Amino acid sequence: MACSGNPLEQCGAGGRLNLYWSGAAPPPLPSTAAKIGNWSSLGCYADNVAGTGRTLTVGMAVTNNSNEVCTAACFKAGYPLSGTEYTKAVQLIVHGLDCGNAIANGGVPAAASDCNMLCAGNSQEFCGGPNRLNVYNYTGTDLPAQTPGNGGNGPTTVSPVTSGLPGNFSYAGCYVYANLLYLWTDTQFLPSFSDNAFGRILVFSQGGNPNNTIQSCVTACASQNYTVAGTEFGDECYCGNTLVEGAVLAADSTCNMGCAGNTTQACGGPNRVSVYSSTGNVTILPVPTPLQTGLPANWQYKGCLREPTNGVKALPYKLVWPTNNTALACVEQCAAFGFSASGVEVREDALLKGGLANRLLRSTKKSVVTIINACIPDCGDKADPVNNGAVFGDESECNLPCPGNPVSLCGAGNRLNYYEYNGTLNLWNTPDNIGRYEFFVPGVVVPLIATLGINNKVTFLEKDGTGFPNSTGAYELDLTLVSNFSATWREMHVKTDVFCAGSVILPDKAGRQINVGGWSLQSTYGLRLYTPSGSDGVNGTTDWEEDYPALSLQRGRWYPTAAMLSNGSVLVIGGETGSNASPQPNLEILPKPPGGDTVIELDWLARTDPNNLYPFVFVLPSKRLFVGYWNEARILDPVTFDTYKVLPNIPGAVNDFLAGRTYPLEGSAMLLPQHAPYTDPLRVLICGGSTIGAGDALDNCVSIAPEDSNPTWDLERMPSKRVMTCMVGLPDGTYLIANGAKQGVAGFGLANDPNLNAVLYDPTRPLGQRFSILNNTIVARLYHSELTLLPDGRVLVSGSDPQTNNPDGTVKYPEEFRIEVYIPPYLNQGFRPPEFDISVTDWVYSGTYTITNVKLYQGTTSNLRISLLSASSSTHGNSMGARTIFPAFTCSGTTCTITAPPNAGVSPPAWHQLFILDGPTPSHSKWVRIGGDPAQLGNWPNIPGFTLPGV
Repeated sequence: MACSGNPLEQCGAGGRLNLYWSGAAPPPLPSTAAKIGNWSSLGCYADNVAGTGRTLTVGMAVTNNSNEVCTAACFKAGYPLSGTEYTKAVQLIVHGLDCGNAIANGGVPAAASDCNMLCAGNSQEFCGGPNRLNVYNYTGTDLPAQTPGNGGNGPTTVSPVTSGLPGNFSYAGCYVYANLLYLWTDTQFLPSFSDNAFGRILVFSQGGNPNNTIQSCVTACASQNYTVAGTEFGDECYCGNTLVEGAVLAADSTCNMGCAGNTTQACGGPNRVSVYSSTGNVTILPVPTPLQTGLPANWQYKGCLREPTNGVKALPYKLVWPTNNTALACVEQCAAFGFSASGVEVREDALLKGGLANRLLRSTKKSVVTIINACIPDCGDKADPVNNGAVFGDESECNLPCPGNPVSLCGAGNRLNYYEYNGTLNLWNTPDNIGRYEFFVPGVVVPLIATLGINNKVTFLEKDGTGFPNSTGAYELDLTLVSNFSATWREMHVKTDVFCAGSVILPDKAGRQINVGGWSLQSTYGLRLYTPSGSDGVNGTTDWEEDYPALSLQRGRWYPTAAMLSNGSVLVIGGETGSNASPQPNLEILPKPPGGDTVIELDWLARTDPNNLYPFVFVLPSKRLFVGYWNEARILDPVTFDTYKVLPNIPGAVNDFLAGRTYPLEGSAMLLPQHAPYTDPLRVLICGGSTIGAGDALDNCVSIAPEDSNPTWDLERMPSKRVMTCMVGLPDGTYLIANGAKQGVAGFGLANDPNLNAVLYDPTRPLGQRFSILNNTIVARLYHSELTLLPDGRVLVSGSDPQTNNPDGTVKYPEEFRIEVYIPPYLNQGFRPPEFDISVTDWVYSGTYTITNVKLYQGTTSNLRISLLSASSSTHGNSMGARTIFPAFTCSGTTCTITAPPNAGVSPPAWHQLFILDGPTPSHSKWVRIGGDPAQLGNWPNIPGFTLPGV
């Protein structure tokens, strides 16, 4: 678990502690002092025997309690008996200090070993234990006279205040204050004391006040717009708008304690509240019951569930909603994140302060208490309680009201009001045809950037110092020569370190690849260009070109995103100034516009660093830009880059709204397919990610139509958790999700538990039914792994550079040279791929173009589909430039006429792989360019050392 004060540090977990030792020798063992001045120990006494009441009947409020503090306080008040009591439970520590004139209510000596809890103010002595008191007797002769006041020992006659109150407040009566708190101790579930009602009747404590009066309490409540005020135990003040827990009117004479600040005024009594109202009426809410109506569809209440006693929780995901939780809100939250089980439970609390702490000292005398208005919702799957050893208890064990809806129950200490979804909330398909992984070729590079060029070869770039000692850091793979290792790999060269750079394919005639940024110093300013050459079976001759500082970015960038804009220029956005350095919260355009510095600062990137690296950027149909970063998203104007609209925050984990999607919390994003006539809203899909500190990988995908009038995120739960997600669009409009880990964040040595399973996402299926569980690999693919769509419809699986060792120094997850391919289900049926010819490959918007000699081997053209997948470059699971389009077409015989997308909002200028599909089976792709080169990138950069393809 992450520390609350520093989420980057670990602070134990359930039933676990991070321990530190100073190296100093431990102190002596604690003991019980036989004498403290004139006070003599009487030993350990039982308290609240058979629930009859306190052995010492006068409670005192102290902090840092010890037997010395206790005896001094009792001496000052004139009492000859002093006792300390301490109970260890959860979260809060307060200390019982009691005084008295005699042993009362059946208190009897107990075993000395029962008084075994340490004093908060002196860890070298014992301060009682659960229902046990260390009792001392004063043997001197100078005990002062007992004095009235402070908490109910005032004059014999006290009375309510009936005039001179602030505003419209008036006396409403004396009500039973049932002190029904529940304690979760180390060994048992204990109700505290009640006086024949059901629970605390006013919820909002104002703390203890030694000068408390009716006027001061009413003023405090009125200033916070409460309509009801109540006082108890002389110095306590409570507020609300209603009385809760079935409050019962009692005789005025039982509210007989004088106010701490005016002992003639009645300020409640033991479990009695003097109530005042500004409306003349007091609404009394009934005793709460489990919520069983108004639940979301198919949700049902199942009963009061006991937490397991083995240290494991019934439901694994705990949400912290201490003051506003309701059973309905809990169910809705669990359902929204795809969990079929929900429970509400009292388990956490804010610090006890003032009057409430005083009351516990005097009335319950417990050291740690879980308060009625502090509970948390829990989420999980229906199988979790059974698997974790939880069992149902009696309904009476769940008896605490929800702080956000006091007429409904929210469990109790170690108890949950438990709800289940009746049905299948997540339908994860398990098809017979799940595709398969295959070993493809031995590697010579540990790539962090993989790009399929328009020459149908894959270029790889690796971090400087990775892989073999003599590596050049750049290689090209000929897919048709993998049976000839010496011929399939071509060595290339880069001059600066491309570690965590960004890449995209330009729409110029040559389909050049541009790589921007890098690791440190001049590398971060790097601009590198490669012109693909060669063909299937014929190695190219061109290489990467760069010349710093003749050609460079305006700002140094590590982890930037590159994206093609609708006007054909290149956007470079975000990153940091170097490796784990200061943020670079701005954007720039390539080619650089005329003038001086043209960088545009972005305050929202500055605010969200360092969790916004490699932001997701997509051109929308309006030509505006969607940007997703950390757990936020917005739409930018494509000219000024001002914010056009702030979108709702991206949902994260069910129990952590700060979970994120971009590096280092790294998920992956794609645009869902666009279909002619392109009238449906374009949707963005983001899958996986992680939480800060704890590195709890996310188990969901979210999607949104950013340009809807009221855009909202849809959440779908994945079959497994995944961080460092890789995702690639396939020719049939589905998406392959693979690689990554089930725990951790992106970076070297920061993740564990590799996710070896591939998953298929099909957006044509209903929400909640879109995932199909595919095959597994034996190769861990973690940090710096990628997926790349190949021309034949297979997916290249490459990389992994986790640099993770075992505690003994041996390699746990190695640098991964092996290259695999995934055979998707559509190629795993033995069907012959369809074929076609094309002559015109440079398309304008809305133009019509023919493909000829269309050959289908399973179906007819009536079932034909055609898809266009834009060229992209993948790094850290971020496929920059990717989008999928299904254009309009008609066929006659073996000739089909395709209508190009209508504009640069639907399809920014780019190269595309053109596929035809015979039923499920794709053809080999052919490259077409759509939208031309409107920014004339083919003439840039016009400096020596760079190959210009022209326009």
